[in-house]
Amino acid sequence: MIYDCAIIGGGPAGLNAALVLGRARRTVALCDNNRPRNRVTHASHGFITQDGVTPSEFRRKAYEDVLKYPSVQHYAVPVTEIIKEQDTFTVVVEGAEPIRARKVLLAVGLNETLPDLPGVKEVYGKSVFHCPYCDGWELRDQPLIAIGDHPRIFHIAKLLYGWSRDLVISTNGAQVLDDEQKRQLNAKGIRVTEQRVAALHSEQGKLTEVEWMDGTRLARSGGFVMPQWTPHTVRFASLGFDTNEWGGIRTNEFGESSVLGLFAAGEAATGMGAQLITAAASGSMAAMGVNTALMEEAFQE
Repeated sequence: MIYDCAIIGGGPAGLNAALVLGRARRTVALCDNNRPRNRVTHASHGFITQDGVTPSEFRRKAYEDVLKYPSVQHYAVPVTEIIKEQDTFTVVVEGAEPIRARKVLLAVGLNETLPDLPGVKEVYGKSVFHCPYCDGWELRDQPLIAIGDHPRIFHIAKLLYGWSRDLVISTNGAQVLDDEQKRQLNAKGIRVTEQRVAALHSEQGKLTEVEWMDGTRLARSGGFVMPQWTPHTVRFASLGFDTNEWGGIRTNEFGESSVLGLFAAGEAATGMGAQLITAAASGSMAAMGVNTALMEEAFQE
């Protein structure tokens, strides 16, 4: 069997794409190894009707929706290789026969690497996060810290000011803020330190103190860090697609890449972390792009 589309990745982008294509009566092979990036998160926010949903519950509901459509087949297996042929793709998977498809939609998301901070794994996803829009409300009016050695920490600091006025910004030993930026932050009562962080102390996932290299400690109850993200699409770079400055697959507005028949959605396309709702929307648009391409081909036969 040759599927109309093989979707690689079962996050919000891939699942929403499968939903749209299933409703369009397209045959879909949905490959998902059940390793979502947000699995450590206690709840997801900012998605209307789904605000506060846990990642596991979101996936359960999504699969309930998607698999109602008989043309969608779920393959709970890792994909190891994708081979581009003249008019089709071969998707090589672990422990099963290869999957052939006319189109491929990559929605594999990102690999997240936390900063090298002792204690960060114990608090990440519980009281320390990376996205203020996702988790700022839950930390509102609390004493917070934002840690980052990238110039974007200035933007994060200004953003967090909308949720809490008790803010400390740590560049963790890096000199990434200029004098004017420091002046602006100090004028709002936002404290800036370039000291390196020695450890994050916590109790059952709740941040309690930040310890600096000189041994001093600061009481904090929550915060934000800046992980490094690597698109999982690097595993499929042999396909030859163009990328953007963040390493995501460069696409047009309907998700089609520079490789004919290859589409991308969600974080695979942006190379940056995304909220559930924006990733799902991207998957919907890419699915329409896939369906349109299949439609045009049918009328050229």
